[in-house]
Amino acid sequence: MTNRVTVIGSLNVDTILEIPRLPKPGETLAMGDQSFAGGGKGSNQGIAAGRAGADTYFIGKIGDDANGKFMVKSMTDSGINVDQITVTDDAKTGQAFILLDKNGQNSILVYGGANQVLSTKDVDNAKDTIAKSDFIITQFETPLDVAEAAFKVAKENNVVTILNPAPAQETIPASLLAVSDLVVPNETECQTLTGVEITDEASMIKGAEKLHAMGAKGVIITVGSKGAFYHTADGNYGFVDAFKVNAVDTTAAGDTFIGALSSQLKPDFSNLPEAIRFANRASSITVQRMGAHPSIPTLAEIEAAEKAAK
Repeated sequence: MTNRVTVIGSLNVDTILEIPRLPKPGETLAMGDQSFAGGGKGSNQGIAAGRAGADTYFIGKIGDDANGKFMVKSMTDSGINVDQITVTDDAKTGQAFILLDKNGQNSILVYGGANQVLSTKDVDNAKDTIAKSDFIITQFETPLDVAEAAFKVAKENNVVTILNPAPAQETIPASLLAVSDLVVPNETECQTLTGVEITDEASMIKGAEKLHAMGAKGVIITVGSKGAFYHTADGNYGFVDAFKVNAVDTTAAGDTFIGALSSQLKPDFSNLPEAIRFANRASSITVQRMGAHPSIPTLAEIEAAEKAAK
């Protein structure tokens, strides 16, 4: 059965600047190439879900500009339903400026733009889309009240909610966590939320338990090139190793993980380790390519990589 996934979140055009290293304060540094690609955590996750085989819908906001048209085309080219992406005259389409060093690590500056104009009215207009979904995903690049409103609609209709608390924030409304079935932070975001430094299994368990105490039902903590730790409210936990590859750009790696996960996960989480392994495989392909949308793999590519590894 094909999962039906709705993503509510950000749409950004990424400008990628290739640099040898981050400049020091006051320093002028020559850079290498620059490129442009579709991005934003929300759209990355939507495209990852869609390319991995999910029937995917997107709720978001763009400006009345060329970047907005570019983003809609990028989504539709990946088979994403964009009926709930609306245009505002109050802001420009979101943008991100990515400083990518020679080791494949990135630092990102984000202009929220139209993403910050997304409102609970947009959620009201998309209630039918949300209600018919198996999963709904959101992040912190759009207003939190919008995320909570969408998740409340989801819970009224037995839709599983996945919260990616990124970019990191020190506090999340308890009312939002109360309607979050699965919370997926990376180790830095987990520490910001819980105060627990993630260094080993014991600290992962402690961080996850704190998130459970805050209201989260299930937790996955991603730890980059090492893999992902999962912990459910009933005490089931484990670690799924990542695949070793030569990374050239880590942009969208975490987003690919979440989107790909949603395409395979069963609503009762009964195949959680297997879905995480699939998501790890998808992310391992993403980091070997440049850019956000261009790097996200298709289901055929994920399956081919899995087959080649056996």
